[in-house]
Amino acid sequence: MAHFPGYRCSLCGAEYAPNEVQYICPKHGDMGNLDIVLDYAAINRLTSPESISASRDFSLWRYLPLLPIHPDTLTTLRGPNPSYSVNPFFSAGWTPLYRADRLAASLGLNASRVFVKDDGRNPTASFKDRASAIVVARAREIGAEVIAAASTGNAGAALAGMSAAVGHKAVIFAPQTAPPAKVAQLLMFGAKVLLVNGNYDVAFELCLQASKEFGWYCRNTGYNPFTREGKKTAAFEICEQLTITNYQLPITNWQAPDRIFVSVGDGNIISGIHKGLQELLALGWIAKMPKLMGVQAERSAACANAWRDGTETITPAPGDTLASGIAVSLPRDGVRAVRAVRETAGQYIVVSDEEILQAMPALARDAAVFAESAGAASYAGLVKAVRAGTVAPDESVVLVNTGNGLKDVANAMQAAGEATRIEPTLAAVRQAIHAG
Repeated sequence: MAHFPGYRCSLCGAEYAPNEVQYICPKHGDMGNLDIVLDYAAINRLTSPESISASRDFSLWRYLPLLPIHPDTLTTLRGPNPSYSVNPFFSAGWTPLYRADRLAASLGLNASRVFVKDDGRNPTASFKDRASAIVVARAREIGAEVIAAASTGNAGAALAGMSAAVGHKAVIFAPQTAPPAKVAQLLMFGAKVLLVNGNYDVAFELCLQASKEFGWYCRNTGYNPFTREGKKTAAFEICEQLTITNYQLPITNWQAPDRIFVSVGDGNIISGIHKGLQELLALGWIAKMPKLMGVQAERSAACANAWRDGTETITPAPGDTLASGIAVSLPRDGVRAVRAVRETAGQYIVVSDEEILQAMPALARDAAVFAESAGAASYAGLVKAVRAGTVAPDESVVLVNTGNGLKDVANAMQAAGEATRIEPTLAAVRQAIHAG
């Protein structure tokens, strides 16, 4: 592909051809994340904001000219039926961007300028479908028979689901503490599931070892550069959908918000969103760079700590939080996650587990978005930023919800409280209603 000339190391800047390396820069071990380099002039010759916005493909694949995947790969995966609606693999992405008027009003913000990007509406109910769709396509391109991944649940479920959609084999390494609902998804999609006696970081290392030993294609977040390519598509959607929401026709450029709040675990989502925004800016499709606001849990705040200390050295944190999706001791895309906030003049915000639990029902009741704990952390961060005076009332704000609350029922029940039990009589109903 002319618009995919190769890779560049995020640490030392070394450049490699597409067939020269696969995962990481060989100079830095497992932490030398590679950036996929694209030719922006070639992309601008291929497509435009106007042509993409005219597309009837309502999935992340509408952005194929901005992705390092050959069009023939999708033709092969799609089969003889050209419809995008018959296979979950071709419906990942293009999740709704809701205007959250009551949520904004409750915080004293402009009611027409706060939005929730609900990635809980993806095929397997999480943001991770974006990365897994791209990785599965890449696996097909290079002829890999088995794809492996370490996951606290969502990334694994996404890989299992996307693999099942196109008949690929998947092996998932998950910590034994992964939420049962997420493990059920892994098993239901037919993946080989290995519950590891240890945390996410232990599962990550074991997956790397097994992939090298058995020749599996490794999806591990950050380690595989194509995961970031999938996640950047959320930035494309946010800017395109904001333009559509504000009725800016004809569409010649897209509109970027002032701030985007993103929960951060291994760092690959905020890093991917940053890359997507950088590309739109380089292409000339947006006029400004939003401030990226990273939100981490108190005891899983390695990126926030590095940002606070003015360094890119990522020191492991305990990785202990009830929000399993961001419970990461050593973020594997930590350096780029810190840069995403620093280079956009954003901030890292640290929230407690209690603040995350409070955010879950608030997001559900004022925006009708049922977010799992990791996804609701972004709203907990907004609440804290507003109270600190960081966010001006008229700023446009996008909250990213990374997963559906049904994946995290135990925390949802803890956050929502108990239902009222009654006898089957009208008197009991009357008493319960009057009790409030």
